[in-house]
Amino acid sequence: MYNQKVLDHFNHPRNVSEGDDMSCFGEVQSPVCGDTTFIYLDVEDGKVKDIKFKTFGCAAAIASSSMLTEIAKGMTLEEAKNITDEQIIEALGGLPDEKIHCSVLAAEALKKAIENYEKNNK
Repeated sequence: MYNQKVLDHFNHPRNVSEGDDMSCFGEVQSPVCGDTTFIYLDVEDGKVKDIKFKTFGCAAAIASSSMLTEIAKGMTLEEAKNITDEQIIEALGGLPDEKIHCSVLAAEALKKAIENYEKNNK
């Protein structure tokens, strides 16, 4: 069902943490399956200096969050805002159709984290 890259990110997720010392966070819960993703950002000079996640859900949701952290680290906030679930899926080498909705959580939580950061740092 899952390819090797997805399984690797599920079994050995990158950047998992509560993000206690981060600048902001975003949280999204799936109305479809109940999976929940938290994305934590440490922002410096308008860039994603560090990014962590905590996801409660299936292999696809965890792998998507892990991959997102690798993609977003070092980007400007504007670049990170534009990461799509399609980019995450492509970077993972694909997901089964019935698991596509899981990749949306990571991208949406990242956008919420950036919105929260911008709202609190105007």
